[in-house]
Amino acid sequence: MRVIGLISGTSYDAVDAAAGDLRLDGDTLVLRPLGMVGAPYEEPLRAALAKAMPPAVCGFEAVCRLDTGIGRAFAAAAVRADRELCAGRAELVASHGQTVYHWVADGRVRGTLQLGQPAWIAEATGLPVVADFRARDVAAGGQGAPLVSLFDLLWLRGRPGRPVALNIGGIANLTAPDGTAFDTGPGCALLDAAAREFSGGRLAYDADGALAARGRPDPRLLERLLAEPYYALPAPRTTGKELFHAGYLRSAGAFDGGRPEDVLATLALLTARTIADAVRSVGASEVIASGGGVRNPVLVRLLRELLDGIALRSSDELGLPAAAKEAYAFAVLGFLTVHGLAGTDPRSTGARRPSVLGSVTPGRDGFRMPAPAGCAPVRLVVAGAEGREGSRTA
Repeated sequence: MRVIGLISGTSYDAVDAAAGDLRLDGDTLVLRPLGMVGAPYEEPLRAALAKAMPPAVCGFEAVCRLDTGIGRAFAAAAVRADRELCAGRAELVASHGQTVYHWVADGRVRGTLQLGQPAWIAEATGLPVVADFRARDVAAGGQGAPLVSLFDLLWLRGRPGRPVALNIGGIANLTAPDGTAFDTGPGCALLDAAAREFSGGRLAYDADGALAARGRPDPRLLERLLAEPYYALPAPRTTGKELFHAGYLRSAGAFDGGRPEDVLATLALLTARTIADAVRSVGASEVIASGGGVRNPVLVRLLRELLDGIALRSSDELGLPAAAKEAYAFAVLGFLTVHGLAGTDPRSTGARRPSVLGSVTPGRDGFRMPAPAGCAPVRLVVAGAEGREGSRTA
């Protein structure tokens, strides 16, 4: 089955679409990557989204407009992926949507909201769409995140030692082979927030870590930031920009006259430190990293230093482009859903039971569920290297 996976992460800057040919071979799920395409949000939509994100107050009119605008942006990405990567023969779209709020109270997730109305995707492509993946796990008592954990467990099963999958997006998360999975804390969220603040909105992020590279970490600011109670919570735990945003930095004194370069250097060290602490806490022997954060050389250098001998590799080395891994993961979750298979591991999310995830929006010709799978996969194999060769962006 040719499936297109769509996601825009917590950096909310672009829609990534990855296409894969998926099939079950006994207890093995085989993924043949077909490539990825990506397109940034148009600036008016991105600005409206940034304006509405926590801790801002957002009304229903804004939510409706965003749901439509994001849905249309996802639809355009899906149409392009079907045409360029699947020769017009895609059979299913799996859309994560755009997380705009993850409601955490007293260590429990009470609700989660992803925008990007799937009807726009179904109408534009004519294909059935699986969407709204996180809510079912939350309803089952889980954190609703990190949902890539099942993908990671299947993908890394059988590797020697104790490999850990790490994704560094706006928020960083990891998955260990025993099923332990959690958000470690900020990935690029605070770095992006500081870059926007210091540039008056001109910069969306610190490209190539250029600002951080010219600065020196401020020990006092780092100490204040490391005192954040979130880092002491047990797994499973999850967080988002509801906590880590510009206002959070302001309350910590990050904008009280320090050199921008030093603040960015401090935040890069904070991210690397909290990730490395989390990696060591699960006894990792190697780290397989993906996400936009792997393109920040300062962050990667600091992380290598702090891992102190624990191997750090990119997911590209295992056949999955670092920029596309999460989109491929949601393609897999969509495939599992339409075959009646659970997309979660309760060890990772803390749910009472595994859940078949999401809701299905029929395509132009309706939707017939495939025959239920005989058994759930226990491993995932990436076939070939087409994902690396076929990748391209707008």
